[in-house]
Amino acid sequence: MTPRSGFTAAQVRAAEQPLLDAGEPLMRRAAAALAAELRGFAPQRVLVLVGAGDNGGDALFAAAELAADGVHVDLVATASRHHEEGARAAEDAGARWAEATDAPALAASADVVVDGILGTGSSGALRGTAREVVAAIAPLLERPERPRVVAVDIPSGVSPDDGSVPDPAVLPADLTVTFGAEKAGLLLDPGARYAGRVVLVDLGLGPHLGDPVVTAE
Repeated sequence: MTPRSGFTAAQVRAAEQPLLDAGEPLMRRAAAALAAELRGFAPQRVLVLVGAGDNGGDALFAAAELAADGVHVDLVATASRHHEEGARAAEDAGARWAEATDAPALAASADVVVDGILGTGSSGALRGTAREVVAAIAPLLERPERPRVVAVDIPSGVSPDDGSVPDPAVLPADLTVTFGAEKAGLLLDPGARYAGRVVLVDLGLGPHLGDPVVTAE
């Protein structure tokens, strides 16, 4: 088995910068790969939890692709702002916004819940609306008939650098689609236990990453 290599959020951001400066559409590439993985569940209904940053943008662009396929996609904002271009793409494709209070009912009827709340730009616990939504959805995952959870880059609330989980309000993922490089927190407990199966999407960061901070089988 090939060892897995984990990198810090700072390493990943630094490795992305030369590609972004060169005009590489990293978000669109990440979102296309995320959408491809989501299609593997053959979902009819998807609930997307949308955060404020690029993590939410990745989720929104993936939502746009699914909605264009004819999947019923509901969007729930967990922050006061979100990625505007991604939101327009999702809305134009037919995805619909819903209230945060509706999230548990929507999750109960969804085939997949996409956790696009926090990415590598944040390592703290969920707060405010985001925490309330996650705490309300979490009990549904104990049911025999439950939605699958797909985390965007890393499960929200797990530290990308050390795998710490400062608050139990985290949705355990069945699948984590991570971009560019595996984050160290996906390899280290307790965060690794929330990640489920991890799929790494290669964005060409390898030459810029440097040495990993952790390796695992």
